[in-house]
Amino acid sequence: QVQLVESGGGLVQAGGSLRLSCVASGTIFRAGAMGWYRQAPGKQRELVARMTGDRRTNYADSVRGRFTISRDFVMNTVSLQMNSLKLEDTAVYYCYAALTTGFWGQGTQVTVFS
Repeated sequence: QVQLVESGGGLVQAGGSLRLSCVASGTIFRAGAMGWYRQAPGKQRELVARMTGDRRTNYADSVRGRFTISRDFVMNTVSLQMNSLKLEDTAVYYCYAALTTGFWGQGTQVTVFS
């Protein structure tokens, strides 16, 4: 059974930093993509950042230059370093991993306050 478990969410003041981590178990995603999506209240879930098995990355325009995705291909983890956080970064952040099928974590809340 595949499980993605996120950690690292919380409350942070605008301009601050948080680091999210996700550990995958049940299968190895080395060849696939892992990444992060987020969903704010009343909005659709959106891609934040992802990294493919060959280390190509994609970032949402709104986070490029502030967020950095990284993966540990041995430990089957993906992390998201979030710097210069803004109020509009407030959302539930979901870890995502995919080979031929996609899997989601349960989500972790990130709240940025002024």
